[in-house]
Amino acid sequence: MKYYIIAGEASGDLHASNLIAELKKKDKDAEFRAWGGDLMRSQGATLVKHYRHMAFMGFVEVVANLRHVLGNIKECKADLLRYQPDVVILVDYPGFNLRIAKFAHRKGMKVCYYISPQVWAWKRHRVKEIRKCVDKMLVILPFEEPFYKEYGVSATFVGHPLLDELSKLKTPSRLHFLHRNDLSEKKEIIALLPGSRKQEVERMLGTMLKVIPHFPQYQFVIAGAPSLDKSLYLKMIGNADVRLVEKQTYELLQNASAALVTSGTATLETALLSVPEVVCYKANYLSYLIAKRLVHVKYICLVNLVMDKEVVKELIQNDLNEENLAKELELLLNDPKKQRRILDDLDMLKHKLGNSGASEKAAEVIINMIK
Repeated sequence: MKYYIIAGEASGDLHASNLIAELKKKDKDAEFRAWGGDLMRSQGATLVKHYRHMAFMGFVEVVANLRHVLGNIKECKADLLRYQPDVVILVDYPGFNLRIAKFAHRKGMKVCYYISPQVWAWKRHRVKEIRKCVDKMLVILPFEEPFYKEYGVSATFVGHPLLDELSKLKTPSRLHFLHRNDLSEKKEIIALLPGSRKQEVERMLGTMLKVIPHFPQYQFVIAGAPSLDKSLYLKMIGNADVRLVEKQTYELLQNASAALVTSGTATLETALLSVPEVVCYKANYLSYLIAKRLVHVKYICLVNLVMDKEVVKELIQNDLNEENLAKELELLLNDPKKQRRILDDLDMLKHKLGNSGASEKAAEVIINMIK
């Protein structure tokens, strides 16, 4: 069978690649055409366009790049008509993928959405669109299945695919630094995860770097996004006492005592590896004002949303500054009661997200849907 998969950023590329691996086990004649990244390509998908040419963060940035976005949508529609897949599998990335879902449904193609847009947080009117044009929602957060069923949408909770990915991890090997390889003494590590998009790194990393002088007894290490050029980080690092790694995010977290993390999937990855963290978020000011009016959830971090309480501290917009970041990191490192409470909550989080096997369950549902 022919599968057309669209993932618009790094986390989607990871989860889609694992899904492809499971689909290949169940369908020996499977063919894959995709919008995504290197991990999907490594599983045998023919890549139409890389996600680095697709990801734009925030309302203002999308408007500024609207011609580019619309060009991608037009190209994708034409490619779908040429390929005529048995199923279109959409992975998160709602601004793009919901447009494609409507088009594919109108053309008689089966549509499966893997990893739901956060319609429970904002733009709930999108649920009506999803009900009309998506044949099956495969959701990865436990509260999403009852949410969709309340609106009459066919949805199945398959568990969170990060649990599959993290279950593969072994004892971490030594980190290979891309910047200043010399380590004069062994120090505990603080991980810096400033995001996977250029705009995120430019907004978050500068503030993260400012806290380094407050903690001279620790070694700070940045997890570089594979889709971004190393020169972006080196320009921002300057003379700061910090190291840089690439394609070693999980290994870095396994070695870290704490982490400063840009809001997104990385906050959940950090939590599932039992690393205490401070969640950071700062957007273009106009984008932030718009989001503040439209988003109706208590938290922005998936860890807190799933647990329905503040497990990890969120520093948002103006609250994200050197003083607050240093204060919260100090508590993570030196308050034993807080450390114990966080680690207990992170253990409960793993339980709530279900057992491993999400990719396999998702593949089984998709193949049964096609048949």
